[in-house]
Amino acid sequence: QVQLQESGPGLVKPSQTLSLTCIVSGGSITMHTYRWIRQPPGKGLEWIGSNTRSGNTYYRPSLKSRSSIYWDTSKNQFTLQLSSVTPEDTAVYYCGRGVSGGMGSCDYWGQGTQVTVSS
Repeated sequence: QVQLQESGPGLVKPSQTLSLTCIVSGGSITMHTYRWIRQPPGKGLEWIGSNTRSGNTYYRPSLKSRSSIYWDTSKNQFTLQLSSVTPEDTAVYYCGRGVSGGMGSCDYWGQGTQVTVSS
């Protein structure tokens, strides 16, 4: 059974860097694509980026300059860093195991973690 669990700070101040980690159990992260997705309040799901099993990383164009996703294979986890955050980055952040069907398609999801950007 594949399980994903996000962790990170619930509150981040504007201009700081947000760092979220997704711990994966039940399978190696190197065998699949993994994604970060968020849902701002009152809006739909928004794909942030993906790490593929081939080692490539893709980002949402509007977030590319501020985003970094990387693996720690020794801990079977992957991390999202989002720099220079603003209140518009307030959202529930999810990690998921990617499947074909679109950049936001996942068959397993974490429960999500609320991140609020506020001073």
